[in-house]
Amino acid sequence: MSRTAVVTGASSGIGAATARALAGDGFRVVVVARRGDRLEDLAREIDGVAVTCDITDADSVAALATVVGELGGDVEVLVNNAGGAFDAAPVAEADPETWARMYDVNVLGLLRVTQALLPALRAGGGGLVVNMGSTAGRVAYEGGAGYVAAKHGVRVLTRTLRLEHVAEPLRFTEIAPGMVRTEEFGLRRFDGDEAKRDATYAGVAEPLVAEDVAEAVRWVASLPAHVDIDELVLRPRAQADQHKVHREG
Repeated sequence: MSRTAVVTGASSGIGAATARALAGDGFRVVVVARRGDRLEDLAREIDGVAVTCDITDADSVAALATVVGELGGDVEVLVNNAGGAFDAAPVAEADPETWARMYDVNVLGLLRVTQALLPALRAGGGGLVVNMGSTAGRVAYEGGAGYVAAKHGVRVLTRTLRLEHVAEPLRFTEIAPGMVRTEEFGLRRFDGDEAKRDATYAGVAEPLVAEDVAEAVRWVASLPAHVDIDELVLRPRAQADQHKVHREG
């Protein structure tokens, strides 16, 4: 019988790439996102299961847990990938409602899904939770405080889960990518402004792509059950730190 993995935010980018990578390793992948049309196409491609779910809504998350239970109830891997940055405003001009949305999807959504699926992770005698963080969860930078605060929350939540469940056969990993070029992330952050999105990557020969991060998730999930990668930071070679990026030309 195939092992089951659940991937949130799977309708595009890192989430979709992660679903493909785990399916390639033999997992039956439950792909989860708000955009059901995209999910159906992906589920057909990887022979997975599509569940339309808004992780900011408790009833929607409860319905996800019900579907997982109907599939057999055991989850070996949960990838909390759903998240995003919704502004690049300085603190003095920031919209508290935008910050609240970022915290809701990046932190509280992760909390809701993890709580809902912990019984399924325990059911098989142990499971792995991979939380998608960011190098933004390790620094501060101008114009990024809302997203930075949310990703710091992901880091702390992951570390706390690790401490609280150390007596159980559960594993908790934060994967923290640096500069990743995906079509949608920058567009959401810059309110659809393609020029601002593209400027982020200008002169960077090879930023990370979704498949690079997906491979990190796949590798963590492939390790023996006694091995816990507490955190994994990955950046493109051209990015030595958040503010130290080599740009050509």
